[in-house]
Amino acid sequence: MKTFIRLFRHSALAGIAFWALFSSSCDKFPPESGQGTLSWNFSTGVLTRAVDLPDTDSFRLRVVNSANEVLYDGKYGDSPEAMLVNPGTYSVSAVSRDFAAPEFEAPQFGDEQVVVVKAGAVTRVLLSCSQLNAGLRLKIDSAFDKTYPGGSLSVSSTGGSLIYVPSEKRTGYFKPGNITISLKEGNKSTQLLTRNLDAREILTLGITCPSNSGSAQGGTLSIVVDTLRTWTTDDYEIGSEGGGDAGTSRARAYGAAQVKDHAGEKAVWVTGYIVGGDLSSSKNGIKFEGPFESMTNIAIAARSSVTEKSSCVSVQLVKGEMRDALNLVDHPGLLGKKVYLKGDLQEAYYGIPGIKNLTEYSFE
Repeated sequence: MKTFIRLFRHSALAGIAFWALFSSSCDKFPPESGQGTLSWNFSTGVLTRAVDLPDTDSFRLRVVNSANEVLYDGKYGDSPEAMLVNPGTYSVSAVSRDFAAPEFEAPQFGDEQVVVVKAGAVTRVLLSCSQLNAGLRLKIDSAFDKTYPGGSLSVSSTGGSLIYVPSEKRTGYFKPGNITISLKEGNKSTQLLTRNLDAREILTLGITCPSNSGSAQGGTLSIVVDTLRTWTTDDYEIGSEGGGDAGTSRARAYGAAQVKDHAGEKAVWVTGYIVGGDLSSSKNGIKFEGPFESMTNIAIAARSSVTEKSSCVSVQLVKGEMRDALNLVDHPGLLGKKVYLKGDLQEAYYGIPGIKNLTEYSFE
């Protein structure tokens, strides 16, 4: 029976969510004594705004036991309704397509869950299928052909590369991780920039050519959160600083969630939303609503809706320009505002990753 998918808006990231329990051929079944059961069901709807989702009946399903024996491998729509299995651990996965190398117009959705089946019990597996790979769309300046006759852009990542010509309108898909964009002119290849793409992210990158004046403008970044995938838009001018290492410019600022992974780095840029202040070293020592009393610190996070200290980054405000401009006592209206900060990253400040010794700041 064909799976019907209801599309409707939702404010949080979500994916294709459905209940799935599986069965297989009789020669895979253990004796009935002491068996457990796997069965499947579907949720009442799908939380997404995406319109390019494949029919879930065509998803490839795999059920594998702890001995790595495959009990089912086929289309979701062809899978039986129940499976009797010995008590133990089972891996249940679903993917919309195989994906091994970069490819145009090839989004991959899926999930994998590991469950424990007990004797005499029915075990239901919830597969929250989201996009597993990342996408890149290039909007190449109309002047590109004149500036670089016969040129193209090569985008490489794990598994291979794709060539983007100026007229390319399709989205290329890559495994999550770093991608490298290079300018190709005949046999010459010049690396322009690198980006890190996350699963579910679709990056639209505008590639412009240097202006006649030779001025290099930094890239601008805006983020729109899709209920299935994170869509980002960025701009890069050939010859600008936007292709530098992460954290070295406002355009290449680390996200707040990355601070803990880069502790010890100095004079780097970080971006996030101001979510609170009045920090203390206690577990819940942060205030997310005003009025605020301390001018010596604020907290930022990857999203303006964060209300857990563990998801925040602490920011030291020493006496002077930074404190005068950023403290929430004098400026309560900054709460929820996106800010870019340049400073030294700390492994712990007030018990969470932090930023000290600020030298620059700016708002979006």
